[in-house]
Amino acid sequence: MDKTTPYPQINALECKSCGRCVDACPKKCLEIGNELNVRGYRPVVYKGEGCIGCASCFYTCPEPYALEIHIPKK
Repeated sequence: MDKTTPYPQINALECKSCGRCVDACPKKCLEIGNELNVRGYRPVVYKGEGCIGCASCFYTCPEPYALEIHIPKK
């Protein structure tokens, strides 16, 4: 993953697989993962590119600590 561009950081333990962030992403760079977390959910994963740092995913996520957006300093 290129850390010189914006990217989401997903806390797999807190993600409940609701899919709101996936639907909200204008660039469609998030998807529901295939692996279960310890709570039995399939956490969202970043596809590895395409994030523009808009934070739509962050603002639609109902879990307080499940998702962060990292925007590198210029």
